[in-house]
Amino acid sequence: MLLLALDTATPAVTVALHDGGEVVASASQVDARRHGELLLPAVDRVLADAGLKLDAVTDLAVGIGPGPYTGLRVGLMTAQTLGLALGVPVHGVCTLDALAYAADLPGPFVVATDARRKEVYWARYADARTRLTDPAVDRPGDIADQVAGLPAVGAGALLYPETFPDVHEPEHVSAAALACLAAERLARGEELPAPRPLYLRRPDAQVPKNYKVVTPK
Repeated sequence: MLLLALDTATPAVTVALHDGGEVVASASQVDARRHGELLLPAVDRVLADAGLKLDAVTDLAVGIGPGPYTGLRVGLMTAQTLGLALGVPVHGVCTLDALAYAADLPGPFVVATDARRKEVYWARYADARTRLTDPAVDRPGDIADQVAGLPAVGAGALLYPETFPDVHEPEHVSAAALACLAAERLARGEELPAPRPLYLRRPDAQVPKNYKVVTPK
Protein backbone atom coordinates (compact mmCIF):
# COMPACT_ATOMS: atom_id res chain seq x y z
CA MET A 1 0.00 0.00 0.00
CA LEU A 2 1.09 3.55 -0.72
CA LEU A 3 -1.32 5.91 0.97
CA LEU A 4 -1.39 9.63 0.19
CA ALA A 5 -3.04 11.59 3.01
CA LEU A 6 -4.06 15.25 3.12
CA ASP A 7 -6.11 17.61 5.26
CA THR A 8 -7.27 21.21 4.83
CA ALA A 9 -10.04 21.29 7.45
CA THR A 10 -8.04 23.65 9.70
CA PRO A 11 -5.53 26.44 8.96
CA ALA A 12 -2.93 23.69 8.38
CA VAL A 13 -2.34 22.55 4.81
CA THR A 14 -0.82 19.15 5.40
CA VAL A 15 0.19 16.17 3.22
CA ALA A 16 1.89 12.86 3.97
CA LEU A 17 2.82 9.60 2.26
CA HIS A 18 2.56 6.26 4.10
CA ASP A 19 3.96 3.01 2.69
CA GLY A 20 1.91 0.66 4.87
CA GLY A 21 4.58 0.54 7.55
CA GLU A 22 5.49 4.14 8.23
CA VAL A 23 5.30 7.71 6.98
CA VAL A 24 7.98 8.15 4.32
CA ALA A 25 7.48 11.88 3.63
CA SER A 26 5.33 14.73 4.90
CA ALA A 27 4.86 18.49 4.61
CA SER A 28 2.74 20.98 6.54
CA GLN A 29 2.19 24.73 6.44
CA VAL A 30 -0.22 26.80 8.50
CA ASP A 31 -1.97 29.42 6.40
CA ALA A 32 -5.74 29.71 6.64
CA ARG A 33 -6.06 31.81 3.48
CA ARG A 34 -4.01 29.76 0.99
CA HIS A 35 -5.33 26.20 1.06
CA GLY A 36 -5.94 26.09 -2.68
CA GLU A 37 -2.58 27.64 -3.47
CA LEU A 38 -0.49 25.44 -1.19
CA LEU A 39 -2.04 21.98 -1.38
CA LEU A 40 -0.93 20.65 -4.77
CA PRO A 41 2.64 21.97 -4.44
CA ALA A 42 2.78 20.17 -1.08
CA VAL A 43 1.63 16.94 -2.76
CA ASP A 44 4.36 17.34 -5.40
CA ARG A 45 6.97 18.05 -2.70
CA VAL A 46 6.05 15.00 -0.63
CA LEU A 47 6.17 12.70 -3.66
CA ALA A 48 9.52 14.17 -4.71
CA ASP A 49 10.95 13.70 -1.20
CA ALA A 50 9.90 10.07 -1.32
CA GLY A 51 11.32 9.62 -4.82
CA LEU A 52 7.95 8.45 -6.14
CA LYS A 53 5.45 9.41 -8.83
CA LEU A 54 1.76 10.06 -8.27
CA ASP A 55 0.78 6.91 -10.18
CA ALA A 56 2.43 4.80 -7.45
CA VAL A 57 -0.31 5.82 -4.98
CA THR A 58 -2.77 3.01 -4.20
CA ASP A 59 -5.03 4.76 -1.67
CA LEU A 60 -5.94 8.27 -0.57
CA ALA A 61 -7.06 9.45 2.85
CA VAL A 62 -8.52 12.89 3.43
CA GLY A 63 -9.63 14.83 6.48
CA ILE A 64 -13.40 15.30 6.35
CA GLY A 65 -13.54 17.90 9.10
CA PRO A 66 -15.41 19.29 10.79
CA GLY A 67 -14.12 22.55 9.39
CA PRO A 68 -15.06 25.78 7.62
CA TYR A 69 -16.61 25.30 4.19
CA THR A 70 -13.98 26.95 1.99
CA GLY A 71 -10.88 25.30 3.40
CA LEU A 72 -12.45 21.89 3.91
CA ARG A 73 -13.71 21.56 0.34
CA VAL A 74 -10.21 22.20 -1.10
CA GLY A 75 -8.84 19.01 0.41
CA LEU A 76 -11.92 16.94 -0.28
CA MET A 77 -12.23 17.96 -3.92
CA THR A 78 -8.50 17.46 -4.49
CA ALA A 79 -8.60 13.97 -2.97
CA GLN A 80 -11.69 12.98 -4.92
CA THR A 81 -10.22 14.30 -8.17
CA LEU A 82 -6.95 12.46 -7.62
CA GLY A 83 -8.84 9.30 -6.71
CA LEU A 84 -10.84 9.43 -9.93
CA ALA A 85 -7.77 10.16 -12.04
CA LEU A 86 -5.77 7.31 -10.47
CA GLY A 87 -8.66 4.87 -10.09
CA VAL A 88 -7.91 4.32 -6.40
CA PRO A 89 -10.15 4.42 -3.29
CA VAL A 90 -10.52 7.61 -1.27
CA HIS A 91 -11.05 7.17 2.47
CA GLY A 92 -12.40 9.78 4.88
CA VAL A 93 -10.94 10.41 8.33
CA CYS A 94 -12.42 12.76 10.92
CA THR A 95 -9.91 15.57 11.43
CA LEU A 96 -10.55 15.56 15.18
CA ASP A 97 -9.66 11.84 15.26
CA ALA A 98 -6.30 12.57 13.63
CA LEU A 99 -5.57 15.24 16.24
CA ALA A 100 -6.50 12.83 19.02
CA TYR A 101 -4.27 10.14 17.53
CA ALA A 102 -1.31 12.53 17.38
CA ALA A 103 -1.83 13.67 20.98
CA ASP A 104 -1.78 10.10 22.32
CA LEU A 105 -2.91 11.17 25.81
CA PRO A 106 -3.37 8.31 28.29
CA GLY A 107 -6.87 9.06 29.53
CA PRO A 108 -10.10 10.88 28.64
CA PHE A 109 -9.60 14.21 26.88
CA VAL A 110 -11.16 16.68 24.47
CA VAL A 111 -10.14 17.81 20.99
CA ALA A 112 -11.22 21.30 19.93
CA THR A 113 -10.49 23.22 16.72
CA ASP A 114 -11.38 26.80 15.87
CA ALA A 115 -14.84 27.06 14.29
CA ARG A 116 -14.77 30.88 14.21
CA ARG A 117 -17.84 32.87 15.34
CA LYS A 118 -16.55 32.34 18.92
CA GLU A 119 -17.26 28.60 18.58
CA VAL A 120 -15.25 25.38 18.49
CA TYR A 121 -15.57 22.07 16.71
CA TRP A 122 -15.06 19.45 19.39
CA ALA A 123 -15.43 15.87 20.55
CA ARG A 124 -14.57 13.82 23.64
CA TYR A 125 -12.18 10.86 23.53
CA ALA A 126 -11.57 7.89 25.83
CA ASP A 127 -8.07 7.53 24.39
CA ALA A 128 -6.11 8.33 21.25
CA ARG A 129 -8.14 5.88 19.14
CA THR A 130 -11.61 5.97 20.71
CA ARG A 131 -14.04 8.85 20.20
CA LEU A 132 -16.89 8.98 22.71
CA THR A 133 -19.10 11.66 21.13
CA ASP A 134 -20.02 12.78 17.65
CA PRO A 135 -18.23 15.90 16.42
CA ALA A 136 -20.17 19.03 17.38
CA VAL A 137 -19.95 22.81 17.10
CA ASP A 138 -20.66 24.94 20.17
CA ARG A 139 -19.67 28.02 22.10
CA PRO A 140 -17.03 27.04 24.67
CA GLY A 141 -19.05 28.45 27.55
CA ASP A 142 -21.99 26.22 26.63
CA ILE A 143 -19.95 23.03 26.96
CA ALA A 144 -17.90 23.99 30.01
CA ASP A 145 -19.67 21.44 32.24
CA GLN A 146 -19.13 18.65 29.69
CA VAL A 147 -15.38 19.22 29.37
CA ALA A 148 -14.58 20.33 32.92
CA GLY A 149 -11.43 18.73 34.31
CA LEU A 150 -10.41 17.15 31.01
CA PRO A 151 -7.16 17.86 29.17
CA ALA A 152 -7.67 19.38 25.73
CA VAL A 153 -5.89 19.32 22.39
CA GLY A 154 -6.05 21.70 19.43
CA ALA A 155 -5.98 25.35 18.42
CA GLY A 156 -9.62 25.82 19.43
CA ALA A 157 -8.80 24.93 23.01
CA LEU A 158 -5.92 27.43 23.08
CA LEU A 159 -8.32 30.25 22.21
CA TYR A 160 -10.52 29.70 25.27
CA PRO A 161 -8.37 29.02 28.36
CA GLU A 162 -11.29 29.70 30.68
CA THR A 163 -13.00 26.57 29.31
CA PHE A 164 -9.86 24.58 28.43
CA PRO A 165 -7.20 25.40 31.06
CA ASP A 166 -5.09 22.27 30.41
CA VAL A 167 -4.09 22.26 26.72
CA HIS A 168 -1.66 19.80 25.14
CA GLU A 169 0.02 19.52 21.74
CA PRO A 170 -0.54 19.31 18.85
CA GLU A 171 -2.11 22.63 18.00
CA HIS A 172 -2.87 21.69 14.38
CA VAL A 173 -3.63 18.45 12.59
CA SER A 174 -0.89 16.68 10.64
CA ALA A 175 -1.39 14.45 7.62
CA ALA A 176 1.32 12.19 9.04
CA ALA A 177 -0.93 11.31 11.99
CA LEU A 178 -3.97 11.08 9.72
CA ALA A 179 -2.09 8.69 7.41
CA CYS A 180 -0.95 6.49 10.30
CA LEU A 181 -4.48 6.33 11.72
CA ALA A 182 -6.00 5.52 8.33
CA ALA A 183 -3.39 2.85 7.60
CA GLU A 184 -3.94 1.30 11.01
CA ARG A 185 -7.71 1.15 10.56
CA LEU A 186 -7.43 -0.23 7.03
CA ALA A 187 -5.01 -2.92 8.22
CA ARG A 188 -7.63 -4.01 10.78
CA GLY A 189 -10.20 -4.29 8.02
CA GLU A 190 -12.26 -1.35 9.23
CA GLU A 191 -14.48 0.55 6.83
CA LEU A 192 -13.52 4.22 6.84
CA PRO A 193 -16.08 6.99 6.30
CA ALA A 194 -16.88 8.21 2.82
CA PRO A 195 -14.98 11.38 1.80
CA ARG A 196 -17.92 13.67 2.53
CA PRO A 197 -17.56 16.91 4.50
CA LEU A 198 -18.57 17.39 8.11
CA TYR A 199 -19.68 21.02 7.96
CA LEU A 200 -21.98 20.84 11.04
CA ARG A 201 -23.56 24.17 10.16
CA ARG A 202 -24.78 26.05 7.13
CA PRO A 203 -22.36 28.11 5.00
CA ASP A 204 -22.10 31.87 5.56
CA ALA A 205 -23.49 32.66 2.11
CA GLN A 206 -27.21 31.95 1.93
CA VAL A 207 -30.15 33.04 -0.20
CA PRO A 208 -32.02 35.89 1.58
CA LYS A 209 -35.31 34.82 3.18
CA ASN A 210 -37.31 37.45 1.30
CA TYR A 211 -35.58 36.78 -2.01
CA LYS A 212 -37.93 37.32 -4.96
CA VAL A 213 -37.47 35.45 -8.20
CA VAL A 214 -37.64 37.74 -11.19
CA THR A 215 -39.15 36.15 -14.27
CA PRO A 216 -39.18 37.72 -17.71
CA LYS A 217 -42.51 39.05 -18.90
